[in-house]
Amino acid sequence: MNPRRARAAALLLALTAGCASPDAADRAPAPDGGAAPVSAPAGATGGARADLPPVVGHVPTDDRVVFLTYDDGAERDPRFIDLVRERRLPVSMFLTDSVVGPGYAHFARLRAVGASLQNHTLDHAALRGLPYAGQRAEICGQQRKLKSRFGVRPRLFRPPYGTYDATTLRAAADCGIAAVVLWRAVLEPDGHLTYTHGPHHLNPGDIVSVPSGEAPRLSLAERTEGLLDELEERGLRVGRLEDHVG
Repeated sequence: MNPRRARAAALLLALTAGCASPDAADRAPAPDGGAAPVSAPAGATGGARADLPPVVGHVPTDDRVVFLTYDDGAERDPRFIDLVRERRLPVSMFLTDSVVGPGYAHFARLRAVGASLQNHTLDHAALRGLPYAGQRAEICGQQRKLKSRFGVRPRLFRPPYGTYDATTLRAAADCGIAAVVLWRAVLEPDGHLTYTHGPHHLNPGDIVSVPSGEAPRLSLAERTEGLLDELEERGLRVGRLEDHVG
């Protein structure tokens, strides 16, 4: 091959490889349950980012625990507060400011009985594809909101709808997030579990997402009580996610 054609082929190969890199950050947790492999995007100065938070949908652990995570904050069931207190459940609440609205007092009571409060953006926007400034505003804005109301800056973040890209991870890192949390199982409004991948039963280390349902048939406390019964049958208990991630 003559030198000109050789240089052209090398340039084409480099461009092709570069175009493929961002797609790696769009993947959900790997099927084996570990953190999703993500290509580190270049920072503003051009250097590779070594501080990007991992994306976690399952926690490798020998403890027989699963992790209960509740999204949005639309459901404010007083009996759920009683359940968390009575059963000493270390649940994690991923809150969206525009959904919680005037209901932050409810979550102050939940925090007082042992729940942790984490970040789920200001407005529940689908982040993937948004520019850096928009993603940072959604994540950092909710960090500031929770800091001003509760005096804590969350270390965990859940992107709305579970969608994210390399820009999300860069913005999350810049907002002080230590881990991006997805899930392997979903507790549906009627109380049954669905799974993103793997066996259709709970295993140690699974993260369960409990989304806010629209007029669910069962209350949040009732759905959680049913899930606790299933955990007991499988010899599992609820673990504190923050002790294992971030």
